[in-house]
Amino acid sequence: MIVFINGPFGGGKTSVAQELLSRIPDSTLFDPEEVGFVLRTILPGREKDFQDLPPWRPLVAATTAEILAYTGGALIAPMSILRRDYATEIFSELDKRGITVCHIVLHADTTTVTNRITGHQMFPDDPARSQKVIDFRLRNLARYQDAYREWLAGDAHVIDTTALTPAWAADLAAAIIRRMSDGVPA
Repeated sequence: MIVFINGPFGGGKTSVAQELLSRIPDSTLFDPEEVGFVLRTILPGREKDFQDLPPWRPLVAATTAEILAYTGGALIAPMSILRRDYATEIFSELDKRGITVCHIVLHADTTTVTNRITGHQMFPDDPARSQKVIDFRLRNLARYQDAYREWLAGDAHVIDTTALTPAWAADLAAAIIRRMSDGVPA
């Protein structure tokens, strides 16, 4: 099973993914963003967002499937994907390979997400880059809200992290994953 954790920047994807490792036996963390970093190196200057590079989506599906086949257990993949067609392309390819996808969206209200983004310093020694990252994440908040209304809320298991700790959100996610593993509708 692939546990795909989606949501806005500041939604808690990475923190919850880390927490899930201790709750899901034999699980492995895989960040699809790493595939994008490789493509940026190979294809510099092609697209501002690596998700728009046509090879990114099939490579994410193939890499995910290969890592899962190698490790067994569950693969936990935190990644914001806001375009439904991109998510469908990845999930459909995994489905063709017989791999179950548990799609979880970590949602939070706009004020909470904004506070998380502006309060998080990814690069404490590089204030210019840190502000650049913060600005990018804040600009993408509206895109997330549109995607949430248009398709994410209906296509995924939603966990509202507004008032939750990462541990609590991971407990809820683990319960969803267990129900899916047991064949019970979540």
